[in-house]
Amino acid sequence: MAETSAAAPAALPKGFRSAELGWPELHRIPHPPYRVPLLGDVIGAHPRSPLQDSLTLGRRLGPVFRRKVFGNEIVFVWGAGPAGELADETRFAKHVGLGIANLRPVAGDGLFTAYNHEPNWQLAHDVLAPGFSREAMAGYHPMMLDVTERLTDRWDREQAAGRPVDVPGDMTKLTLETIARTGFGHDFSSFERSRPHPFVTAMVGTLTHAQRRNMVPGPLAPLLLRGSARRNAADAAYLHHTVDAVVAARRSGGGGRGDLLDRMLDTAHPETGERLTAENIRRQVITFLIAGHETTSGALSFALHYLARNPEIAARARAEVDRVWGGTERPAYDQVARLRLVRRVLDESLRLWPTAPAFAREARHDTVLGGVHPMRRGAWALVLTAMLHRDPAVWGEDAESFDPDRFDPAAVRARPAHAFKPFGTGARACIGRQFALHEATLVLGLLLRRYTLAPEPGYRLRVAERLTLMPEGLRLRLDRRTPGEGATAPAAGTAR
Repeated sequence: MAETSAAAPAALPKGFRSAELGWPELHRIPHPPYRVPLLGDVIGAHPRSPLQDSLTLGRRLGPVFRRKVFGNEIVFVWGAGPAGELADETRFAKHVGLGIANLRPVAGDGLFTAYNHEPNWQLAHDVLAPGFSREAMAGYHPMMLDVTERLTDRWDREQAAGRPVDVPGDMTKLTLETIARTGFGHDFSSFERSRPHPFVTAMVGTLTHAQRRNMVPGPLAPLLLRGSARRNAADAAYLHHTVDAVVAARRSGGGGRGDLLDRMLDTAHPETGERLTAENIRRQVITFLIAGHETTSGALSFALHYLARNPEIAARARAEVDRVWGGTERPAYDQVARLRLVRRVLDESLRLWPTAPAFAREARHDTVLGGVHPMRRGAWALVLTAMLHRDPAVWGEDAESFDPDRFDPAAVRARPAHAFKPFGTGARACIGRQFALHEATLVLGLLLRRYTLAPEPGYRLRVAERLTLMPEGLRLRLDRRTPGEGATAPAAGTAR
């Protein structure tokens, strides 16, 4: 979801800054063999899976390595030690680069895409942070329940007809409706559609284009991405049009809901009296609608995949739901946090496949990373969260396996503080983290209580990349159950 803000030094140059500009001893950092002149480290690279390529390289090259593509060189970090240093807010700040900067034509200086020196991130953060207080979250809870009931109505029909459910598609509908209703009082009617809402199609288009821009040298982009750029412009225009209509409807109908949109329209900064401009409101709404559902839908989809592949864990989690919620048809807000094993399932899914799989950090001043690698002010590195979460020095030699008990409180206390970073780091980490975790835990609890989950025969996990991560082609078969019945688990597949 969208991000909070942080104090930052004076503005640094915008745009892509290749690693040789900020790392004086770049030659000491390993890179893949067989570099191709002009093209760089392209042998074995797959344009549709740059993140997964980088994970493979990281295993071979070590916790700090570099890649060069079309003259642009990037330093990657995944070791818990250097990643922990990069999380130090006194030395490093968020870096807006790569695909994030490519989203600025759509989201501008919204909370997620704002440069550190832009004033609107501080203003928006201070205005919107109360929208994620415990009191506000309790107010969103009934709407989360309502939207989940629309999902289960759909899944009941699919189950009765003997059809598998489209997990990523339905989780996207669920989380889009949830953020739209709770934050902006808008109903996209996603579950009444046989195809994704055009907003989702446009959003996926902008994310995909932003990732493609990473793979093409800047001077060649107008030529090689002409068609993609044209579609991206149309997608951005549709997103802007949709959000403008949502805001206009609220202005004409009056406020009073106390949701995020009311705060954007009516709340002044408590100290300065400043208000968000109409243009920035549009950017913030787009930011929340995209970030507020895209990553959560991926997290839910991965969690459901692992529950279906690990029926013994699903049975334990289901038993916890039955014990904690009993016969309560609509669990109360406070009952969700009591699903501790369900939350651990979610955390372990985010460990293996953090749906925001990397974050960039830049040096606030000249420094040395790990006592070995000098960095000039403004030098930046990309933290591979998905690889950080697999560091065998922290997670063990079985780091690829799915084990929610890694998040038992004693195990969490024994780990380094910055070894688990699914929501980014520092003061600009995800502002909606608690919203996302509450929503996802609630939904998993409701689905576990209602269904047993079975994987489609022969399915192997494939991960689609579009800046965020999503399991591709994931369908599950369902059996209805009643609360408290003995969980009959489907045959186990390989936990992948």
